[in-house]
Amino acid sequence: MLDKNAIAQDFKAIQADIVNKLTALDGGALFETEKWERPGGGGGESKVLQNGALIEKGGVNFSAVYGKLPDAVKKAFKTDQEEFFATGVSIVLHPHNPWVPIIHMNIRYFEMQGTGNETLRWFGGGIDVTPHYVIKDAAKNFHVYLKSVCDSFDASLYPKYKTWADDYFYIKHRKETRGIGGIFYDRLTPQNTPLTWEQLFDFSKAVGNSFVPIYTNLVANTREKHFSLEEKQWQLQRRSRYAEFNLVYDSGTKFGLETDGRIESILMSMPPMAAWVYDYKALPDTPEAETMALLQKGIDWTAGEMI
Repeated sequence: MLDKNAIAQDFKAIQADIVNKLTALDGGALFETEKWERPGGGGGESKVLQNGALIEKGGVNFSAVYGKLPDAVKKAFKTDQEEFFATGVSIVLHPHNPWVPIIHMNIRYFEMQGTGNETLRWFGGGIDVTPHYVIKDAAKNFHVYLKSVCDSFDASLYPKYKTWADDYFYIKHRKETRGIGGIFYDRLTPQNTPLTWEQLFDFSKAVGNSFVPIYTNLVANTREKHFSLEEKQWQLQRRSRYAEFNLVYDSGTKFGLETDGRIESILMSMPPMAAWVYDYKALPDTPEAETMALLQKGIDWTAGEMI
């Protein structure tokens, strides 16, 4: 059986590796490190980069927290379990250039200990991309890469977790997806997947280790692309949608707030600047309008022909 401390140790190693490689990729700033402790038990390490050459604001956070399960979380999980342990790595990067997408990745492990000494445990996570401007070839390459990661474990994983991402990263009050999706999964166990506990752990680490090559590919042809003031304004408008989703729907944000997590780490995902233009509508036959038309569920980005 997996050991929670070993899982936390491997997740922390993934954080360190990603930070080192992102520092080299950005080339203009260093991550600031802040260690923190949670009053109820455990803590973490937040690593934040601001005003880099590529990244305007980004964070690569690790946490391993434990203690009494708050009543609000008990109600949400529909459980009478008393003790919990949670560890994970969470990443959000907001770039300077509007042609470079926002990217988010999370891998996590959670377990609860009850009064009868029974333990409930699962893995969760995923990776998704929120372009300010959807570039179809880049979207295809991103999804093909994710599919290859999933297929190396089982061919059933990608279609299921891709659909899960489409449904999860959906801004209901806007009737649009947050971006082009990716994969999302939660509460994975050997009972609801074709994988063993060890394979689930390996899958989680494979998703984490896919982050740097995926992001490197996404920025290769866009980080130096010229952009106008109007395109920068569009970026701020799209960032506002990202903020709306995270504050209204994101389960990780809610869990962090309800378990007395560190506020700065929880809200690390917020963009440095955003704009809410009243009743904004993209003009017809523009790249902005084309992007809006692609913010929908069910697009097969891996296909040869896309809408």
